[in-house]
Order: sequence, then structure tokens, then C-alpha cells
Amino acid sequence: MRAPAFSRANAVRLVILVAVVGLLAPSAVSALTYDPAETTDLEQGTVAESANDSTVISVQGYTFQGNTNPKKPARLVSVGERGDLGWTHDDTVGGSAWFFDVDPMPNGNLLVSSPRAGDTVVFELDPDTRKRVWQERFDMTDTHDVAYLGDDRIAVANMREWNESTGVSDDRVVVYNRSSGEFTWEWYFRNHYPESTDGGYSEDWTHVNDVDPVGDGRLLLSPRNFDQAIVVDMESKEVVERLGSDQNYDVLREQHNPDWLESENGTPTMLVADSENNRVVEYAKEDGEWVRTWEVGAESLNWPRDADRLRNGNTLITDTLNHRVMEVTPTGEVVWEYYATWGPYDAERMGTPPESSGPTIRDMNASGSYAITGSANLTAGGGGSVGFDGRVRATFADTLLEEPMNEFATRWAHVTPWLRPVWMTGWDLAWTIGAALIGLAWAGGEVVVHRRRLLAGGRRLPATLRERFGE
Repeated sequence: MRAPAFSRANAVRLVILVAVVGLLAPSAVSALTYDPAETTDLEQGTVAESANDSTVISVQGYTFQGNTNPKKPARLVSVGERGDLGWTHDDTVGGSAWFFDVDPMPNGNLLVSSPRAGDTVVFELDPDTRKRVWQERFDMTDTHDVAYLGDDRIAVANMREWNESTGVSDDRVVVYNRSSGEFTWEWYFRNHYPESTDGGYSEDWTHVNDVDPVGDGRLLLSPRNFDQAIVVDMESKEVVERLGSDQNYDVLREQHNPDWLESENGTPTMLVADSENNRVVEYAKEDGEWVRTWEVGAESLNWPRDADRLRNGNTLITDTLNHRVMEVTPTGEVVWEYYATWGPYDAERMGTPPESSGPTIRDMNASGSYAITGSANLTAGGGGSVGFDGRVRATFADTLLEEPMNEFATRWAHVTPWLRPVWMTGWDLAWTIGAALIGLAWAGGEVVVHRRRLLAGGRRLPATLRERFGE
């Protein structure tokens, strides 16, 4: 008796099964061969010159619904002049924490913004004892930046302040007085921007991620989703300076932590971590127009979120998705570097003000566009984080799909590292998604092919249940 012939349908199923297994194989191999000891955690990179003081780094980490991923820890890290680890501070008191802004205070302590459990905890930390001097807890879901204004006053960038009852964004900047326990000044973005900005009101309309005092009675703000940095006069509440505009990505694209500088001749200047453009830029205002005078790292930075000009003329850059902090010269040479997973947000050189305190690029006669050179280029936070998006860009370059695919690649590079396991590369995730899509299509095809049998089975099910369990 002959064995039944292998049907065409079964042949198709076998091919699909082989494809799914083949796509999942790289992830399986990565999971089996992953060795946490080989992944950079906290490690010195290039140190060609000693720093002039210790450096404090806020590491954002990854927390979801109150649970911190132990392989993506949130913490503060202090690093010595030669890249030696001084101390770490995770501060999980009161719930798992994110860490964002950290600022040196005039007394040598640190001002820290740390959202947790749906609120924002702001506290003063003694770096010697790692104890809180005081803390304030605000009913604010997510706060990336606060600034000490003196006289017990704190400026707070209050993002994601969605008014559910009115369907309006209440994103704002406020000043809180610790002595009185009251908000003494507030400024709402909706009073100064049309509702249509960034596609209309949403739960994260502005994503205002920075507030800095710049001179008497003025604040520098960074509404990230509006692709601009602005200066607000606190008395008149008018916007008196503006760099960039909504969706003008040639100037800025979803920037972080702009700093205000003035050249020797008084020219207004801004130094900005131009995050979604993967670069750090400096602009000077000439004849009423902002002119780019400096660009660094466009070929190597991956979502930088902080840049401070140091007194020696170098720039301290927080390169978030390369999990490193680096001090670079005006021509892009790395002279000091430290790797700190997972996702450093802010870095401050102790002994300096909380924002930039050095000369402008033009004062140093160093205007231009520079690549970053001299990095140790260690692998931090899992490998392969940029391979897939780089291939997408290269594949669709000079085609009609170049712009949308570049947009896709940018989002992929900046979002997926937070979501995928640390052992999984960008390519592994791409293949896994491909396997899942094929699996879903396969399941849908089987439903279509066997729909009559499934429907008949569904009709017989009530009678079968009655027979088994009785009327």
C-alpha cells in the first residue's frame, strides 16, 4: 500500500515553517550565547587628558509600570578625573525611579529630577553621603528638567500635563517656592502656540524637556516636539527669542537641553543637542537671523541629549544610545570618555555651573562641521543597535522612498533599543518581527482554508456541550 502523497498545501506549510524558524534562529543564538560580562556596564573609554573635576552622569534606565529592568538600571554615577568610578546611587526609595536632570548647586550638592510612580520627586542630594537634604513630590507624571533659581525657588518643566476633561494640553513651566509651598509663576504653551502645532493637542504635546535661567528674569525652554528652543521673559511672558520652528528639521529636530551663551562681543549663541539629527550644533544670531556656526558628530552620535561647553573650550556630550559621555575638542577629538548604561541623559562637570560656562565656537575661531575622532568605540548596552536602520537608509537612498524610509529608520534607531532585550541586536529584532508577521499571515491563511470546517465545528459545539453536560 502506497504512502499518501505529500500535498502541495503541506509543502507550502513546510516552507513557511522553515522560513519562520530561520528568522527566529539569530535571536535564539544571541540569547544562548549572550554573556552579561562581555557587555560594557560602567567603564572608562578614551582618557587622553584628565578632566578638571569629577563628572556626574544621570542614567535614565528603563522602568515600565513601576518595575525597573535590572539590565537597564536607572542611577546616578560619579566618575573621577581619569575615568575611575567614584560612586553610584540608584535611589529606589518610594518606588522605582527614572533619572533625568542633575544639576550642581552653589553649595556643591546636586539637584535631581526623578519621576516615579506617576509623580515627580525633586530632591537635593549630598554627593558625599548620597543622602537627601530635602525633597519635594509633585503631582506631575513626567519631569525631565528642573532648575534652581535661588531663594528656595525651583523652575519646573511640566510636560504631559493633559487635561482630560477639556481635551486641551496644559503643558507649562512653573516656579515653585519651597519656603511658601506654593507655585508663584506659571506659563502655558497653549497661550503662545496655535493648537495645530505638532499636529494638534495630544497627551504629550510639547514634551518640554528643559528650563534654564538665562540672565535676569528670562528662561530658556525646550519644547522638544516643536523643534525649537525659546527664551521667555518672565515679567511680560512673551517669547523674546526663538531658534527653529515646528518641523523645520534642517535647524533642529526634537532637541534636548539647549544652552545659552554669549560671545565676547555680545552675540547671542545657543549650543544644542540636536537629538533626532544625531548631532550637536551651535548657532549664533547675526542681523536678526540664527546662523549655524558648528556641527559635530553627525556620523557617529546616536540620539545625544545633552551638550555643555566647558571653561577650557571643550564640549561635554551625553551620547544616549551609544551609552557614553565624552568630552570633545572644538574639532571633535575625544579627550575624555566614559560608558554608562542604560541610556545616560545628562552629564555635569562638578566645579562648573549647571549649564555651559565656556567660550563660543566663534570666539575660538573653530567654526565648521567635524566628525568625532578618538573614541574607544566600545560596545555598550548590547550590540547592533544601529545596523538595521543604517541598512534601511542605504537601501532607499536616492529613491522616491528615501524620505519616508529615513523617517522609519530614525524612529527605529531611537525607540527599539528601549524595548528589545539587552541580548537582542537590532537585526535580531527585525528578523523576529518578520517571523511574527509571517506567522500571523500563515494563521490567517489556515483560517481561510479551513473556514467551512471551523464554522461547522462551531455549529456542532453547542450540541456537543449539551450532550456532555446535559440540558
